[in-house]
Amino acid sequence: MGRGETQRTAIDELLALPESNQLRQNTLKLITNLRVIIVQQQETLTEDEQELIMNLSQAYEQWEETTKLEGVQQGQRQVVENLLRFRFGSVDEELSRVVDSLLQLTPEEFTPLCLELSREELLARFVSHQ
Repeated sequence: MGRGETQRTAIDELLALPESNQLRQNTLKLITNLRVIIVQQQETLTEDEQELIMNLSQAYEQWEETTKLEGVQQGQRQVVENLLRFRFGSVDEELSRVVDSLLQLTPEEFTPLCLELSREELLARFVSHQ
């Protein structure tokens, strides 16, 4: 990965890639693993390894933030699907098209809609807008 400025430049270029870029995601996972391994060897770190950890820290922090956000989004998706399943017995193909639209709302906004609107009202409100 090079040293010093080369490392910083490589990490800056990686972080400049769109978050949806698969290469970016895979490389951030690998960098995170490398950082963890190096940090675990703290007692025997060379000066180069200490510099590498500093250079990897920004990438690690961004990976951690993205991972947390993905977890929150996945959790909200499960909540919406569970509310719809509770209300209507299952989430079929038609109702599954409503989920993404509901996720654009806050939990305070989507919860009453899931519990109060009829299936037809949900479909009319959200599917026709896509």
